Amino acid sequence: MIASLRGQVVARRLDGVVLDVNGVGYLVQTTVRALRKAQGRGEVTLDTYLHVREDVLQLYGFAEPAERELFELLLSVSGVGPKVALAIVSNSTPADLRRAIALEDETRFVAIPGIGKKTAQRILLELKEKLGPVEGAGSAPGQELVARDALVELGYSVPEAERALAGTDPELPPEERVRQALRAA
Repeated sequence: MIASLRGQVVARRLDGVVLDVNGVGYLVQTTVRALRKAQGRGEVTLDTYLHVREDVLQLYGFAEPAERELFELLLSVSGVGPKVALAIVSNSTPADLRRAIALEDETRFVAIPGIGKKTAQRILLELKEKLGPVEGAGSAPGQELVARDALVELGYSVPEAERALAGTDPELPPEERVRQALRAA
């Protein structure tokens, strides 16, 4: 298993980077945060996962170990392959993903291309027990989701809605939080 790579970024692609490690160029498909980490053409260290199939070896790169851990957990879910797992991990921070799974937030997963309602439900069902309790998932989760879903209905993407709500008072009822988020936009 190749657990990490440290090397010079010699090429950037839409889906990853080519890292030169002691003269060997490794093509690494990366999460959005890992791609940002490799922004310059200097030396970078990425946590990696080597996916082995009978016809291909593919490297996936992550900005931090928590991203890789969630990626590996997602691969254990029936019907979730490496491309879908990478899309899920790229879409949110590891803490946000853990919280979404603890809150059984199906909407977050269905919003990701390549994931339907049944796959989202399977992810939530299979990973909720594996992750255990998550800090920050206990206080009025339903209210948070109501406000977020209201903004999504108004045309916000899930991450945009969550960013907008982050600047509001969490103690307020969902309707008022939506108003505050809309005023701030």
